[in-house]
Amino acid sequence: MESDARNPSLAATRSIASSGTAQDGDRCYLLVLEGGSSRMVHLPRHGMVLIGRTTEAELQLHDDSVSRRHARITVVDGEASVSDLSSYNGTRVNGERISGSHELSSGDVVSVGDVLLVLHRTLREPRPRTALSKEAALRRLAEEIARAKESERAFSLLVLRFSDGPIDRPKLEQTVLGRLRLIDAISWVGERELLLILPEQELTMARRVGTELLGALSGIDAQVRIGLSTHLRDGSDPETLSGAARSAAASAKPATIQSAAEAVTRLTMDDREILLADPAMLGLFDLLKRLARSDIHVLIRGETGAGKENAAYAVHYFSSRRDKPFIAVNCAAIAETLIESELFGHERGAFSGATQSKTGLLEAAAGGTVFLDEVGELSASAQSKLLRALETKRITRVGDVREREIDIRIVAATHRDLEALARAKQFREDLFFRLGAATVILPPLRERPREVGMLGHSFLHSACARLRRSQLLLSHSALRALCAYLWPGNVRELRNAMEYVAAVVTGSTVEAHHLPPAIASVLSPSERAEVSKPSQERTSSESVPAPAFRPVAEELRELERRRMQEALKASSGVRKQAAELISMPLRTFTLKLKQYGLGADSDAESAEPSPE
Repeated sequence: MESDARNPSLAATRSIASSGTAQDGDRCYLLVLEGGSSRMVHLPRHGMVLIGRTTEAELQLHDDSVSRRHARITVVDGEASVSDLSSYNGTRVNGERISGSHELSSGDVVSVGDVLLVLHRTLREPRPRTALSKEAALRRLAEEIARAKESERAFSLLVLRFSDGPIDRPKLEQTVLGRLRLIDAISWVGERELLLILPEQELTMARRVGTELLGALSGIDAQVRIGLSTHLRDGSDPETLSGAARSAAASAKPATIQSAAEAVTRLTMDDREILLADPAMLGLFDLLKRLARSDIHVLIRGETGAGKENAAYAVHYFSSRRDKPFIAVNCAAIAETLIESELFGHERGAFSGATQSKTGLLEAAAGGTVFLDEVGELSASAQSKLLRALETKRITRVGDVREREIDIRIVAATHRDLEALARAKQFREDLFFRLGAATVILPPLRERPREVGMLGHSFLHSACARLRRSQLLLSHSALRALCAYLWPGNVRELRNAMEYVAAVVTGSTVEAHHLPPAIASVLSPSERAEVSKPSQERTSSESVPAPAFRPVAEELRELERRRMQEALKASSGVRKQAAELISMPLRTFTLKLKQYGLGADSDAESAEPSPE
């Protein structure tokens, strides 16, 4: 037998896959016709193959008509699809140029520039589909996240939570798989929880799948609950996405579907409304409710903008003091020379400018709660007087000798480590022990990934309503930037960012480049459209301004959206006819309707306005 080195055609038929052989009987392969030669390339049973002239390509071509990164073939359980990667000369299937992903059948001819790829698949007996292992499901989720990042298309997860009692897993698996596409996958994530991965299915489409499954399973488990989460909207990593769907399923009513957005806990406290989705935050506010029942002082630690005042208000609201005053004091914002007068009050003539007596904030909060924000900034003298006030429940106004009784509860907050400051003698240790009898640590927003997209939608909705403008949609790239950013300013920074875009964006969609520069910069230049300057600087010899350029991707999106609107109008709203008018696959047309917010069936589900 000749060696591979002596027989180039044999070497060319080696599989791209790192494992398995061409004799497995369940592989696809490509006949590659390039120039005056041909070769066979076997595709993996499951995975992605980059096609182009770059050396990074698994299928490297050399023809000048081929872009460096021209197209990608994706194979899932032997089923192949091809996606164009914004190549210069485009990708065609059986002579028709494609946009987005296109499913392939055996015998299809894919034109990559001037190179032809003919797909062949060996006939085989169909094998029953089964659930993926947990490890395989995590890998599949990671692949879908990478694919969604590249194609800017969402995907969804469903979690089916079956009722108590014995369950027939094989029967449930086959019933569910019989209602799914070949590219969908399932995996058990608990004793009675089945995870469904639905590529390229946005919220509305995934909900329809769930509705069909409720009907199919009614004869097996009439009490099944379904939770739904969508990539980026409810998280950007496997654990967050699956956790959001599982939480939604756990709180859904029997025989119903509940999205992660619907499963959010809305905590209303007077004129404040807080959205809670992260398990840590849900547990933390449960703890605050329990602490509220006593009069113990509470210390809240957390970064700036993480929502410490809302946590403090929860202690007040759920206590017996809720009908009395809640007074918030920012200790860092009051001059050191005035802090004692502000907290304890003063008498007339106590110091220059004290023309009349003044009731201090501690005294004014009689029967209520005082929130001391940034308590670590108090001066040594103010710390001493505050400690005495807490111990004796009495205060003395500046310039007075009389003591006055007070009945208050202190909730203090700081972004600093008071315990470390106390050890360094920069904060009174005895006051720290008084204030920190119960300490609650508020996690920063970057550790609450499930809440980023939810709060972003909510703050944007609220900001648009205040400005009395039409609602804005967050694009895929904008959501990716929000999820990737580390949020040093936490919830406050996210709210400010949404108020900014609500004020400056003139279109209907918020793109990544519309976001504040610090947030937009987390994406690479190729992943975001750069903000064009409104005017170009002129040199002293120029009398005509240089042209202002817009990103090509942005112009193409606008053109595509406009053409789709025109096609819908020409076809009286019939989507199939509209898609045919502009030579767009119906499936792609339907997905882009939702992406651009066109049509009444678009994914318009969003959280209501909510404060930090």
